[in-house]
Amino acid sequence: MKTKKVAVMGLAITLAMILSFVESQIPAFVAIPGVKMGLANIAVVFVLYKLGWKEAAGISLIRVFLVALLFGNFASLFYSLAGAVLSLAGMIALKKTGLFSEIAVSVVGGVLHNAGQIAMACLLLQTDVVRYYLPFLVLSGTLAGIVIGLLAGILVKRIRVEA
Repeated sequence: MKTKKVAVMGLAITLAMILSFVESQIPAFVAIPGVKMGLANIAVVFVLYKLGWKEAAGISLIRVFLVALLFGNFASLFYSLAGAVLSLAGMIALKKTGLFSEIAVSVVGGVLHNAGQIAMACLLLQTDVVRYYLPFLVLSGTLAGIVIGLLAGILVKRIRVEA
């Protein structure tokens, strides 16, 4: 792997970690538990467009493990991992078509992240009652995805990466 690519990936992991920490310190804007912006996905979407899907998957998974280790707990690892894997799969598939902008890719990522977390909650809690929470999370994932996609799109257009 080229030195520049390693440096960009290191910066992306660092940015994702910092954004995760900052987001954990911001009080919730809504009374619905678990609703977050997903600021760290700015780095993931940026890397997906600039370096590729393997690198984006690496950034996302490394961030999930480090954030759970430093700021979370064992349960948060399962929820975050389920959300990240489903989100990555959707974003990678959509981006590969070449038909969608960073915003659309990010919205799909946000919604699928929430869907993955609900699926994990159903599995861990052994009940499907939490699925009724999904419409609220789809709405929040869509809104957050739009914001994250806009920000990531700006970075993709303005930052040149020679990796």
